[in-house]
Amino acid sequence: MKKRIGSYPRVRIEGGGRAVVSQAGGVLLVETVRKSGLDTAISAALTPWRKARAVHDPGKILLDVALAVALGGDCLADVAMLRAEPAVFGPVASDPTVSRLIDTLAASGEKALRAIRAARAEVRPHVWRLAYREAPDAGGTVTVDLDGVLVIAHSDKEDAAPTWKRTYGHHPLMGFVDHGPGGTGEPVAALLRPGNAGSNTAADHITATQLALAQLPKKYRRGRRTLIRTDSAGGTHDFVAWLAQRGRWLSYSVGMVITEAIHQHVLKVPASAWTPAVEPDGEIRDGAWVAELTGGVLDGWPKGMRLIVRKERPHPGAQLRLTDVDGMRLTCFATNTLGRPIGELELRHRLRARAEDRIRAARATGLRNLPLHRTAQNRIWLEIVQIALDLLAWMPMLALTGKARLWEPRRLRLRLFTAAGQLVTTGRRRVLRLARHWPWTGHITAALDRLTQLPDPG
Repeated sequence: MKKRIGSYPRVRIEGGGRAVVSQAGGVLLVETVRKSGLDTAISAALTPWRKARAVHDPGKILLDVALAVALGGDCLADVAMLRAEPAVFGPVASDPTVSRLIDTLAASGEKALRAIRAARAEVRPHVWRLAYREAPDAGGTVTVDLDGVLVIAHSDKEDAAPTWKRTYGHHPLMGFVDHGPGGTGEPVAALLRPGNAGSNTAADHITATQLALAQLPKKYRRGRRTLIRTDSAGGTHDFVAWLAQRGRWLSYSVGMVITEAIHQHVLKVPASAWTPAVEPDGEIRDGAWVAELTGGVLDGWPKGMRLIVRKERPHPGAQLRLTDVDGMRLTCFATNTLGRPIGELELRHRLRARAEDRIRAARATGLRNLPLHRTAQNRIWLEIVQIALDLLAWMPMLALTGKARLWEPRRLRLRLFTAAGQLVTTGRRRVLRLARHWPWTGHITAALDRLTQLPDPG
């Protein structure tokens, strides 16, 4: 009698299996596309680029690539995993057809970009209405976080250049809607820039903010209910003045560089003026205090701007800077929000760190590298990445509950999207049966039930 050697069983592999569906959990994204009306909106927007007697719709081709990216793909050819499952994803164009469409859209420049962005902006208010209390504007306000992303290039692509971190590639400026502690976040701006683009270029921040505002429902495109939040790269005179311009009236919370003037004012703040910083649960943050600076340090800045500084004991191993005081790490930000305690405003600004989570999700969803050579093509790729990230934010917002709503793309793929299924035809109907033993089959079926119960668009 032979004894089995090894930890895993031996399985004989044979090709030719039928009625087996991989990536069966991708039906969650397909149903999200259907309920949001994104397929109809993008198809209508790209109608001018549909050739006579074309077999494949340009909007469907673009959405197929976005779905492939959402499922983990990082190049145009990865749309093949959708093409292999026509029962779930329908007919999918060939690789040459996909490449020709991207080239055609890239040649159209801003016209194609505006069409794609307009379709996304048209759908977004509908999705937020479907989400109701789970929507990012459920509290009557919207927060948009702007942040730069370094995308490494491993070949000599157009506009790739040395970056400030001594790498080589591009430096896009991204914008994300903050969904708060109970959700992820959806992208609303992606401005492709060369790798040597400045971090604090006011013109780029203004352009990115304009792109972000155009994606929001109309009532949030101006007024105090919309908060623009950035790190110190946004703390420039031109950008702050643009945000506070008469008739725009946007709220802002932007980081500021600790200049010598600010440093000298901090030294003059009496001990009684420092207020303990707070945590999101309302408890006092240990070893951190905040104070508001007034006087000449505000000269030259827009009227109504407030300058708030925080001092905090540095974390173990942290490097202090010359502008830090008495062994305390100093950070500073500006805001035009009145009538709220400075501790609450400092907490609101500190929560901008959630943008780093959004960037991590973007890197895992097509932004690890820019796969195409020319800048015009990679601008289309950025729009595809944003569509994929929209779907990965909308699906949990509409269909998942509890901790599952906070799962990042990699976990969604591992637990939900990669589930296998069996396609069964019965009573002239095709039924996709998911594996009963898969630990998260219950999550998938429950999410599909919630999506099915949502009203159809239009």
